[in-house]
Amino acid sequence: MVIKKVNLDIVIGVTSAIPDTEFPEVAFAGKSNVGKSSLINALMNRKSYARTSSQPGKTQTINFYNINDAMYLVDLPGYGYANASPAVKAKWGKMIEKYLRQSANLKQVFLLVDIRHDPSENDKMMYNWIVDNGFRPVIIATKLDKLKRSQIAKHVKAVRAGLGLKEDDILIPFSSQTKQGLDELWNTIEGYIGQ
Repeated sequence: MVIKKVNLDIVIGVTSAIPDTEFPEVAFAGKSNVGKSSLINALMNRKSYARTSSQPGKTQTINFYNINDAMYLVDLPGYGYANASPAVKAKWGKMIEKYLRQSANLKQVFLLVDIRHDPSENDKMMYNWIVDNGFRPVIIATKLDKLKRSQIAKHVKAVRAGLGLKEDDILIPFSSQTKQGLDELWNTIEGYIGQ
C-alpha cells in the first residue's frame, strides 16, 4: 500500500457511540507497551503520528486512522496496564467489546504480543475474548529486532503454543525498528479489506 494520505479522523471514548464509517476497518489490540503505536506509525509510514510513550496505558480512546480515504487502521486501548484502576479497566473492556460487536465495517482484529516472552495470562485472555467476539485474530509478534536470528523459530513456536493457535492461524514476526514483517503485514491487511 502506497500511503498518500493519513488522518486521525475519529476518536471515541468510553461514552461514545460506535461510528458508522464508510471504509473497511482493521483493528489492533495488544497489552500496554507491546509496541502498538510504533507498529501503526510503521504501517502509516509516519514517524510519530500515533503517539508512542514509555508510559504504558497512554491510548485510552479508540483511534480511527484514515488511510488514503480507503480504509481505517483502528488503534484500541492497551490492556493489562497495572496502574489503571479496576473501574477504568472495566470501562475500557466494555468500550472495546462494544466496538468489536457493533462495528459494521470491522474486517479483522490483529493481536500484538511480545515475541520475546511466552504469552501472558492477559494475552491469552484477550485472544480468547477476540475469538469469542467472532474473529480469528492475526497475531503480530513484535520486537523481533530484540532476538538473534537463531532464536526466532523457537520463540514463534512458543507464542503459537502459548495461545493455542491452529496451524492455519496467521502469525507475523515484526519489528517497527527494522520494518521486518511490514510488507507481509500490509499484504495480510489488504487481503482482509479487499484491496
